[in-house]
Amino acid sequence: MSSRTTVKPHEIVERALELSTADGCVVIADEHSSANLRWAGNALTTNGVTRGRTLTVIATVDGAEGTASGVVSRSAVTADDLEPLVRAAEAAARAAGPAEDAQPLVGGVPASPDFTDAPAETTSAVFADFAPALGEAFARAGAGGRELYGFAHHELSSTYLGTSTGLRLRHDQPNGTLELNAKSAATAGGRSRSAWAGRATADFKDVDPAALDEELSRRLGWAERRVELPAGRYETLLPPTAVADLLIYQTWSAAARDAAEGRTVFSRQGGGTRIGETLSQLPLTLRSDPNEPGLEYAPFVVAHASGDTESVFDNGLPVPATDWMREGRLEHLVTTRHSAGLTGLPVAPGAGNLILDGGGERTLDEMVAATGRGLLVTCLWYIREVDPATLLLTGLTRDGVYLVENGEVVGEVNNFRFNESPVDLLSRATEAGRTERTLPREWSDYFTRAAMPALRIPDFNMSSVSRGV
Repeated sequence: MSSRTTVKPHEIVERALELSTADGCVVIADEHSSANLRWAGNALTTNGVTRGRTLTVIATVDGAEGTASGVVSRSAVTADDLEPLVRAAEAAARAAGPAEDAQPLVGGVPASPDFTDAPAETTSAVFADFAPALGEAFARAGAGGRELYGFAHHELSSTYLGTSTGLRLRHDQPNGTLELNAKSAATAGGRSRSAWAGRATADFKDVDPAALDEELSRRLGWAERRVELPAGRYETLLPPTAVADLLIYQTWSAAARDAAEGRTVFSRQGGGTRIGETLSQLPLTLRSDPNEPGLEYAPFVVAHASGDTESVFDNGLPVPATDWMREGRLEHLVTTRHSAGLTGLPVAPGAGNLILDGGGERTLDEMVAATGRGLLVTCLWYIREVDPATLLLTGLTRDGVYLVENGEVVGEVNNFRFNESPVDLLSRATEAGRTERTLPREWSDYFTRAAMPALRIPDFNMSSVSRGV
């Protein structure tokens, strides 16, 4: 390869493996392309397309006391950068002590047939149908005294994984998000009312700006009447986006080793884990599946670093469909091969999507219609952990909390700070609605592939009033 030559991703992986002098080597090439639109006040403001490459080299070195690993990642890697990168990973491995999570590198997984193909790329053409429809929504919003703000982002990532044990795997991951805010226009309330809607999508062909604007218009109408409520426990309808944000945090906190060592909400009193216990009286199943239609993710482990829920030694390990909770009963916690050995639990790699099934067929509107008096939340944000032993979380409501009386929304109330544990919420939920694809607002930069129902919580803890949100 000549100096500063741009090389294909699979060629970079092969060349890095050839350069390796370590006992084992894993190379991950991530090719990213993205396109975006932004708008404010019913007009597009910016758009752009970007591309980038990141290469991660994981070297493993065997020693008398065990196997060490060294990990180095760099962006914009060219042919001339390869050998220094490989040598840096090897030096890091030789300087490190034995890795606690050391396992034999994965082998025996059939190669991806498209491993040598060029990376998939997105362009602004992904918005070919969406952008004109958005323009029509701008016109309707302006005529109705609303201002639309927001952004659309689409990313296509191609991951190439090669190892010294012969793995040659590749996965293309599309990821699209839309966030849309509607505000009362400066001439119609001084932007004092705000409503939000979001969507996750693979290609923007299933996103309807007109329908979103209609929903936001309805919510701004609800907000014309303002009701002040004190902190307290209220029957609350959590929409799918809020349920997703809470259960994603729960899943991130579901490391089997931490539970077995008595450090999490999934630790059994007296020792061990809570696997087998009933978490919800509703027949809810929380699951992940790399082949879930519309929510697909890599069917093999891609680990750029080791941690509580992943190990660089597991790269390339097949990822099966997993029921984390089945019909209300805890079935699995997240395990690497190493933590599975420590806990005696089956291997269950972390997942790239999350689906909650087992609710009824009611839509959120139908759940509202069946509510005597309660609150309807739009979304949650600024979610933080208070107590890992109970997984108590705190956070804020945002962009609309509405009062429901006798099956109808009668006004908007003030925002609240909440204090709740998602595990406890599952145990107290009295109704789950229809499962639908949703965008988790708080975690949309990290986790977007989710399908959730709305949940009815009879006594959701709005712990204090939040002003100025």
